[in-house]
Parts: sequence; structure tokens; C-alpha cells
Amino acid sequence: MVDKKIIKDVTNIIEGLGINENPETISILEDVGTNSKVDAIREMTSRALVKKNMHDSLKVVISNKGKGINDMSTVVAMSTINELLSLEDKSEAMKVLENTVEMHSDEEVRDNARSVKALMALS
Repeated sequence: MVDKKIIKDVTNIIEGLGINENPETISILEDVGTNSKVDAIREMTSRALVKKNMHDSLKVVISNKGKGINDMSTVVAMSTINELLSLEDKSEAMKVLENTVEMHSDEEVRDNARSVKALMALS
């Protein structure tokens, strides 16, 4: 069982990196958080990246196989999709989704992006 203090500390770190405007925080969140073996950490990290609502942070959770909307855990994928749907300004996310649909080499990633794009267009 993971200590509750450790979980709280990790949560605080991810949230802090999420609100920090320094672009370098995106690569930290991607390298450490989205590659974690723990679903809860990947979920928190994906949500933090979406909340940044920047091209590079959105690209991590939309265009990468095994991360964000393409995570093998349905909890992580659905949490990321819900966070995308809740964005107030969806324009950058829609651009990243469109680029992914048009240019990504992996058919599964393109299909996921297409589905999320359709959901976002309806929200």
C-alpha cells in the first residue's frame, strides 16, 4: 500500500508542474508522469497537461501512442477525454486533433483522435 503522504506529495508536484507556465514542465510531465507504471499518476499527469492547453502539452496526450487518449488504461484515457471536453477554449486541442487525424502514422492513434474530435465538436 502506498503511503497517503507520498500520494499527496506526488499530487502536489504534478499540480505544481501543471500550473507552471515554463514550457520545460511539459517535458518533465511527459517523461516522468505519462511513463509511470501507476495509472493514477498517468491520469493526474494527463489532466495537468490538458489543463495547460498549449500545443506541445496537448500533443503529448493526443498524438502519442500509450499516453493520454491512447493510454491502455481506460480510466486514464477517459479522464483525459473528459478533461479535453471541459476545456473552455478548445481551439488548440482541435488543431492538434486535426493534425493527428491527418498526419499520424498509426491508424489506432488517428482513429482515437477522430473520435475525440467528433465528441469535442458536439460539446
